[in-house]
Formats: sequence, C-alpha cells, structure tokens
Amino acid sequence: QVQLVESGGGSVQAGGSLRLSCAASTRTLRPLVMAWFRQAPGKEREFVAAHSWSTGTTYYANYADSAKGRFTISRDGAKNTVYLQMTSLKPEDTAVYYCAARAGIYSSSWYEYDNWGRGTQVTVSS
Repeated sequence: QVQLVESGGGSVQAGGSLRLSCAASTRTLRPLVMAWFRQAPGKEREFVAAHSWSTGTTYYANYADSAKGRFTISRDGAKNTVYLQMTSLKPEDTAVYYCAARAGIYSSSWYEYDNWGRGTQVTVSS
C-alpha cells in the first residue's frame, strides 16, 4: 500500500557524510511512522531512527554515537520524503540502509514494519 524508494547511498571515506532519502507514495502520510534500519553483512537488522508524520516526533537508537548527533532524521512534506543525514561516518556504518513504514505508533522493531524499500548501500572505507 505504501511504496518506498531509497536513494543517496554510495561510497565515502571514513569521517565523511552522506544524506539518504526515502520517497513515499501513499494516500496520506499523516498516519505513518517512517524509520531507517540498517543491515551489515552477516549481522542482524538494526534500528537507526524514526519519524512520526502526525506528531513530528523523531526517535533515535540508544547508541552513544546517535546521542552525539551523528545521524539526524528529517522530512520534507512537499516531497513526501524522509532523510537520514549521516556525519562522521565510520567503517562499521557500512551496511544496506532500508526505509520502512508502518501505520500507527512508533516501533524500533523491524518485524513490526510491513512496508519496505529495497535498500541503498552505504560503504565507508578506512
């Protein structure tokens, strides 16, 4: 019911920055929570950040780096797009980054989302 398309991934040197975009095609964004997850090779999928369109609230993983503001989620209502601004990137940030959406309340659990983009690759070299 919700089509999601990620873009903005690529290769970057450690310490660099990238901004990922997730464009949504849906009847209305207001009921949705949209989130970013990432999955590195051989690792489980993990929550990064989320945004509620109805309240404007943002949520971040309880990571030390996230608390320092390395990753920031934002939106552009005119473009039906959510962004993930990533700074001070590290090799351990290398992963496929997925945009996901669900109706209703916030969740940090990937299995509670039923709308997914195909992912965009982020590679951080040392």
